[in-house]
Amino acid sequence: MSDLKERALAYHCLNGVPGKVSVVPTKPCQTADDLGLAYTPGVAQPVLEIEKNPEDAYKYTSKGNLVAVISNGTAILGLGDRGPLASKPVMEGKGVLFKRFADIDVFDIEVDEKDPAKLIEVVRAISDTFGGINLEDIKGPECFQVEQELIKECKIPVFHDDQHGTAIIATAGMMNACEVIGKKLSDIKVVVNGAGAAGISCARMFIAAGVKKENITMLDSKGVIYAGRSHMTAEKEYFAKQTDERTLADALNGADFFMGLSVADCVTPEMLKTMAKDPVVFAMANPNPEIGYELATSTRSDLIMATGRSDYPNQINNVLGFPFIFRGALDVRASRISEGMKMAAAKSLAALAKLPVPAEVKKAYEGHDFTFGRNYIVPKPFDPRVIEYEAVAVAKAACEEGLAAHPIKDFEAYRESLKKRMAHYWN
Repeated sequence: MSDLKERALAYHCLNGVPGKVSVVPTKPCQTADDLGLAYTPGVAQPVLEIEKNPEDAYKYTSKGNLVAVISNGTAILGLGDRGPLASKPVMEGKGVLFKRFADIDVFDIEVDEKDPAKLIEVVRAISDTFGGINLEDIKGPECFQVEQELIKECKIPVFHDDQHGTAIIATAGMMNACEVIGKKLSDIKVVVNGAGAAGISCARMFIAAGVKKENITMLDSKGVIYAGRSHMTAEKEYFAKQTDERTLADALNGADFFMGLSVADCVTPEMLKTMAKDPVVFAMANPNPEIGYELATSTRSDLIMATGRSDYPNQINNVLGFPFIFRGALDVRASRISEGMKMAAAKSLAALAKLPVPAEVKKAYEGHDFTFGRNYIVPKPFDPRVIEYEAVAVAKAACEEGLAAHPIKDFEAYRESLKKRMAHYWN
């Protein structure tokens, strides 16, 4: 861990340059004439055009390819409430991923405000600057209120990645895992351990994918969320069920699928042994999962396991979601990111995992080969095909739902434009 600390800190100030992002001009500014066009007096002309027609902001400014990554630092990457300034390295990191994987520009904005109503007002007030807003690391249950109110008040897509990113990738993995083991989503018993933003969103998306609500048992730090339990949020109340189960051990007995968004080492080998044949375990606690990978796979040889870590098979990684979802949404100028667009993203990832893996993916992962099956149920982030599959699926869903201000008519041409746009990142 000390080696990781030293390497990570050195990386963040490499070559004497602090941080991970910068702003690069897209137009020349080499002459007095360039300066007069970039700023005064020339800049007055697009100002007047935008005043007459606000849509011209997409024509004359970077708005259409600019996303705000916004946090108040209350739930930083499993580190908890460390404050907005401490969240800046994470928000810069999200900016790097947006640019690297989808060629989207980002301003990271850290807001010193915990009151959800005031945070909503701050974000709404600056929203016209951007083509989309990615909310990040805002604790629950406030995050639900913040996202829902901003979706209502803003005319651009608003997406809380902590909720929906994990849900989209996990749903893709669930669909493929169940296909591998021959189980129907409508038949499986699901346990979701962790009732925060990600857990609630995962459970809702599992239902949308075909899991029966009555077959989901959700737990928080107090145990099973059951009907009649006191002091529950509205989000938890929705998943409260009539059951005598009270502990994680109770819930896992006979379960087909475990979704862990909780704490390290809460699942024991004894609990794992009580799960149904061909159990699926998504243990997402980071850096240490709810049960260690080696321990779990040695306990159950019929197990399909996924984690949030890159050093084990089946990494459920949010980078497979948000850059490509925003790429598709921005390119059709979607007014919001709908449930249908999220499901389209999940299904596109599930489909891509079934295709043969190209050589550049093997190269990025030190020569490892990947074939659809128990150890490969979701694509790798360094698969260059993800953008053309997922962004196209999201854009198409937005068009079909009537959410696109600029719908695409030729999706094959759009697919080719994405490949061309991203080519220099892969060469």
